[in-house]
Parts: sequence; C-alpha cells; structure tokens
Amino acid sequence: MDGILGIVSEYNPFHNGHIHHLEVSKQLTKTDFTVAVMSGNFVQRGDTALVDKWTRTEMALKAGIDLVIELPTVYALSSAENFADGAVKILNSLGVVDFISFGSEIGEITPLLEVANVLYKEPKEFSSLITTQLRSGLSYPKAREIALSQFFGSSQKYSSIVSNPNNILAVEYLKSLKKHRSHIRPLTIKRDYADYNSTQEKNGIASATAIRTMIQNGKNIHRVIPYESYELIEKCIEEGKIVPSLAIFEKEIIYTLRKMSLSEIASLPDVSEGLENKIKAAANSFNNLKELIANIKSKRYTQSRIQRILLYALLNISQKDINQSKRVTPYIRVLGFNKPGKRIISAIAAANPKLKIIVSVNKFMENSNDNILKNMISKDIFATNVYTLGYKNNSVANLDYTHKVIEI
Repeated sequence: MDGILGIVSEYNPFHNGHIHHLEVSKQLTKTDFTVAVMSGNFVQRGDTALVDKWTRTEMALKAGIDLVIELPTVYALSSAENFADGAVKILNSLGVVDFISFGSEIGEITPLLEVANVLYKEPKEFSSLITTQLRSGLSYPKAREIALSQFFGSSQKYSSIVSNPNNILAVEYLKSLKKHRSHIRPLTIKRDYADYNSTQEKNGIASATAIRTMIQNGKNIHRVIPYESYELIEKCIEEGKIVPSLAIFEKEIIYTLRKMSLSEIASLPDVSEGLENKIKAAANSFNNLKELIANIKSKRYTQSRIQRILLYALLNISQKDINQSKRVTPYIRVLGFNKPGKRIISAIAAANPKLKIIVSVNKFMENSNDNILKNMISKDIFATNVYTLGYKNNSVANLDYTHKVIEI
C-alpha cells in the first residue's frame, strides 16, 4: 500500500487550518492515505481537550483523515520532546508510513533540520552555553533559545525557531526521526494563517485557542471550522459534554495536592529544585486554579509546565511512568477509521505482525502479558474517567471499555 501520510495532532477542535494543512500536505507528498496520531482527552500544554477523543476522531475522519490512533496519555502530557518521540515511535512502528507533515512558523525544513541536529548531538560547546543560561535562573526553553542564538552566531532566525511552539515540536519530530533512524520523510507547512495562541480570525481561519475562546464566550464558530465539526460541537454543547479548560477540575486538583505529601509531590515528573514546597504551600493557601498557578510559576517554571505537573498529580502519572514510556514502543490504539483506513490497518498488520493493535481495550487488558503497556493504557482509561467528571450530564466512567471505535 503506497502513499501514506502521517500527521501528529490534537485537533482541539478540528478547524479550517487543519483542512489547509491536510490538503497541502497530500498535494506536496502525492499521498492518497492519511494516518493521524491524536492526543486523547488531555493535551500537551497541560489542559483539557474541548470535546472527547471520539468526537474529535469523528471530526477528523469526516474531514478526510483515514485512520486515527490515540497518542497515549503519558506522551500527550509530556514535554515536547517525549510528546513528539511517542508520536514518531507510533508512526514508525506501523511500517507503512512514507511521510510525516507538521506545521511550523518558519515553514522551511532545512533550518529546522540544522537545529534538530545540534539538539540531537548536543556538542560540548552548546551544552556549556545552556548550562550558563540555566545558572542565571532561566527556564530550560528560554536557556535553549539563547544558547542556540549564541551557537549559530546571533542569528535571529535560529533563536526564533525554538521560541515558537510549532517550530519547537517540528524540531522534536526531526530529532526523533534521527534517533530511531526512521525512513519516514519529513515535510513542514508554513503556519501563516493563524498563530498558535492567536485570538484573531483571518480569511475563515482561526487558531484552536481562538475557537475555544469563542465557544466559551458564546460566539458563533461556523465560519472557522468545517460544518461537520460545527455540528458535533453543537451536539456536545447541547448534551453538556464540553470541557472548556482545566479550571473545571480545580477542586479535584487542589484536593489531590493537599492530600499528597511533600515527597509524593517531589516525585512527580518535572518537579525539581524544591518546587514541591511552592506547590504544597500554594495548594494549602488557595482554592482556585488561577491563583494556585500564579503562585507557583516563575521564569524557570512556565505555566504550561505547571499545568502538566498538576495533571500528573490528578491523573496519578509518576516519573516511573514517563521513564517507562521512553523505553517502549507504544501500542496502536485505534480510535476510528473509514474504508481506506480499514485497508491501512490490514497493511499495518501485514507489515508488522507482532505490533499490538488495539481495537478492544477489554480484550487487550485480559490477554496481554505486557505489564508496562497495560499500565500505560490504564492511564488512558483513568484519564477518560476523570475527564467525564467535567460533563454537566452523563458523567459515566469506563468509556474506554464501552465506547465503540468510530467507523465512517
């Protein structure tokens, strides 16, 4: 089966910009089929997905994606590096993907490859530059940005690569392709239609951030998303199944942190240098998420990193879970497919007969002897159980066992 494009996504929600990316990517690669690896119910910046993973899968399939595979929660909530590596490991393990396409602010693959090469090999000179910046109290992302600028000779072009969110992920995808010696060919599409955090609409295209804000403010979004996405979101709103932000779980988060000991907080991923003391003190002093985060974050610890830590606590994700995720090839959890997608699944099974393709979570949990992968998928199950607590209606648990795979 020739001509398969891989895309890593959150589709939170699927909008007109995603249509643009998909269509241009398929034209440039001359591919006929597309596999998307998509985050589940929580996303990389440490927040909730607006609507559940099956609804977003349906959006993607109706817009032209052929097969949607879930990015396990332990990757979806990780740093950009582990997020990208988890997704690339999945696409690489399929054995049938020819290209990976991702958006970037720079829109050029060569400088992204040059930065990825430096970050992958990390020469001593570059490591020394980062260490110097970290000692001044900067966050790792900012320290890396300045170090790259110095390493490449004060070129704004290179420093800006790792100061823009889509560029950062693009570099991490390229690093992971190098790491796994993948034959998948990378392609980047310039993201010039709407910045990641932009709140503006331009020619019928708005960022996912802007669209979520519009929904929260009760504004009509039909101009900036495909009709099928609009219908599905309206249905979720009517049924009380919208989870607009992490603030929905602020009481659960604060309760969890107050219950945890200092040593338990210290053992969470991304917690270091005594940060557990600030987290515990803030949890004991405030009862809303905005004040909690404001009293923890600093130059070194960004808001996104703090929110990921809060979700690690809420979802019971440990440093051991993250470490294990870095050492294994993930399972292939199918969320949905269309007719071409069904052919892709058959091609994957033929290319890699030992690959664990999960259509039924119940059967996998009953029959698998791989405790690491079973533990990993248990985090997905629990994440969904927590997520549905954000619904106004029908907050049932165990949907990962009972919800059918989406078939279009």
